[in-house]
Amino acid sequence: MVSNQGVDSPTGSEKLEKVVIRFAGDSGDGMQLTGDRFTHEAAAFGNDLATQPNFPAEIRAPQGTLPGVSSFQIQIADYDILTAGDQPDVLVAMNPAALKANIDDLARGATVIVNTDEFTKRTLAKVGYERDPLTDDSLGDFVVHRVPMTSLTLTATEPAGVGKKDGQRAKNMFALGLLSWMYGRPLGGTEAFMREKFAATPEIGEANVLAFRAGWNYGETTETFATTYEVAPAALPPGTYRQITGNTALAYGVIAAGQLSGLPVFLGTYPITPASDILHELSKHKNFGVTTFQAEDEIAGIGAALGASIGGALGVTSTSGPGLALKSETIGLAVMTELPLVIIDVQRGGPSTGLPTKTEQADLLQALYGRNGESPVAVVAPRSPADCFAAAVDAARIALTYRTPVLLLSDGAIANGSEPWSIPRVGDLEPIDPAFEPPAEKDAAGGHPFQPYARDPETLARPLARPGTAGRAHRIGGLEKADGSGNISYDPANHELMVRLRQAKIDGIAVPDLEVDDPDGTAELLLIGWGSSYGPIGEACRRARRRGVPVAQAHLRHLNPLPANTGEVLRRYRRVVVPEMNGGQLALLLRGKYLVDVQPWTKVAGTAFSAQELVGVIDAALDGSIGELEQNKAFDARARATYRTTGGYR
Repeated sequence: MVSNQGVDSPTGSEKLEKVVIRFAGDSGDGMQLTGDRFTHEAAAFGNDLATQPNFPAEIRAPQGTLPGVSSFQIQIADYDILTAGDQPDVLVAMNPAALKANIDDLARGATVIVNTDEFTKRTLAKVGYERDPLTDDSLGDFVVHRVPMTSLTLTATEPAGVGKKDGQRAKNMFALGLLSWMYGRPLGGTEAFMREKFAATPEIGEANVLAFRAGWNYGETTETFATTYEVAPAALPPGTYRQITGNTALAYGVIAAGQLSGLPVFLGTYPITPASDILHELSKHKNFGVTTFQAEDEIAGIGAALGASIGGALGVTSTSGPGLALKSETIGLAVMTELPLVIIDVQRGGPSTGLPTKTEQADLLQALYGRNGESPVAVVAPRSPADCFAAAVDAARIALTYRTPVLLLSDGAIANGSEPWSIPRVGDLEPIDPAFEPPAEKDAAGGHPFQPYARDPETLARPLARPGTAGRAHRIGGLEKADGSGNISYDPANHELMVRLRQAKIDGIAVPDLEVDDPDGTAELLLIGWGSSYGPIGEACRRARRRGVPVAQAHLRHLNPLPANTGEVLRRYRRVVVPEMNGGQLALLLRGKYLVDVQPWTKVAGTAFSAQELVGVIDAALDGSIGELEQNKAFDARARATYRTTGGYR
């Protein structure tokens, strides 16, 4: 059994198997940078890790307010982990807003490190504290360390010759130094990073280094912190690893697909949270034949990407849910013209503008059906940040092989989260053959006209010819194509045939069978998920099994077409539950397609599932109460609405 109980080591420090740390402060306090640097050092040390940043939705929320709180959570461990953790063991709160926004997430006995310099009457009142929580015993359930970080940072940075404002900004490095001392992280990597980051303003870089060292020395010399902690490296499979975020991994996967296919990559896009980092990363790699085009809007972005596909490039566009809605007509055009196109949708809370910086999985039905007419596309969903690389290559391979648009459904939790990625060997990656048509050779009789909508007998893909290829000219447009010739056709029988051919092509895409994790084969309950629910479901199953509760897990990467054995897997179990961050979209699809009593467990809070929450779902599913609990969510929502409207329950 894995636990987080500390044991004394010979050196007087405590050895831990895992720890969950959350840095929280104002959006200008540098919490994302602080967490990212701690993550880099944990990765270099060899810990397994998973991270989950949490960004404020408002670009410039008033300083010191709850809407402006930014946080970064990381779990590091000496064994394989699947999530960034449920409840933080350590909270670093840089101001009262950060404390108030995060304190309810902590378990009893957790460590809280607060920047006391920011706990003034004004900042306390701004977030609704009537009394100072550092003095009124309201934090009695926690181990609280009161550290005047701002003033200590100002003293430490004086030798760098920076002003008070720049000195105060380095307080996040003081916090990082203190946590680095507590958990035995080295100094050199972060110091080198800060000097490189601020090479143009070396005095700022030096101030940050001095603040970082001051935090380390504070832990080393003060009696407040009497113990350090050790989290040993994890025994990961052999290989070369690096820390990677989901968006970066998607970008690398797109680049790899271009190299594997021998095609230039063209990204036509419009910036949108949380997908913008894909554009930022791809724009750095022109040396790999990547062209990035920031269009004036979403429609222009995908139009340019489809044009690149027509021209013989690997056309890619990236967006989030609102942008996917705007791109729908051009996706339909790609379906009609049967051209390869990769559409990356990094899902966020909706509808409309919704929750731009929060995660959700509510675009599945939009990806499958959000276009006019019968317009089937392939749908692929990565399960974790590291899996994004392989999923992007997979999506490009399907698009080029089957001449079809492919929707790649990531989400905010995957896009911004990070974990170790085992860098694949280039030689192990299978090439992608775009199989362009060669120039036509006429026979003595003058040859036969090019048939752009003839079909490969195995894949049902149509021939793909670059513009200008001799003898391969054909029409490109959104009107219905005649079978074979591709001429415009209004014939009812032809339309029926082409609709069914396009559907049969998608249905025939070769995808691996659905694998089931059922260690002893005795489980009666199956939890099946997709996307970022993989980690919480997997960790919940681990915890249930350690209690002697048999439970099986399966996870879908390919959502259209579904693996051929999906129905057989579902029928194997007496109870099937689908946890997903939407109103039950995958559950609806599985019930309708396979006529199996699939029970949804839904969440639309803008936050990911916790493993412990899903342990409760497992227990409820086994005792038969899960359906009632799921229905109560809708009942509770109606009850609250009635109460607000009438002034009392009816």
